[in-house]
Amino acid sequence: MKTKLFLLTFLTFLCSCEQEGDLTQDAVPIVVDQPNTVNKYQGVFLPTSGINGTGIVKIYLENNQYKLALENYSISSGPDLKVYLSKSNTPTEFVNLGNLNSEIVYFIPQNVDLKQYKFVLIHCQQYNHLFAVAQLIQN
Repeated sequence: MKTKLFLLTFLTFLCSCEQEGDLTQDAVPIVVDQPNTVNKYQGVFLPTSGINGTGIVKIYLENNQYKLALENYSISSGPDLKVYLSKSNTPTEFVNLGNLNSEIVYFIPQNVDLKQYKFVLIHCQQYNHLFAVAQLIQN
């Protein structure tokens, strides 16, 4: 009985690393239109302990819509990585912008006050593990 339970637990853990969370959908790829775009905020990602990562995050304003883009970005691979706009450097009060993809620009919801959300986090939602943090600085 203990062997079956151990085997079941091990297989569940092994298979769960490949599943993507269902709480968000991938953002739609868009191109930031440079002539009408203003860079309002930016930050540099700092990886957490045991994670390798680099990159810059920029928040643009284009036609009254804020958009978040990752530039020169790379990070250790992990399951279920999400991009969070957060009030602190930990995932306690945040807006989940979607699945991590450095080729995508994320729309920031209109009701988000960027004066309150000073951090961008890369977070493994499935295992509640923080991968990287960028503090936003207004330009």
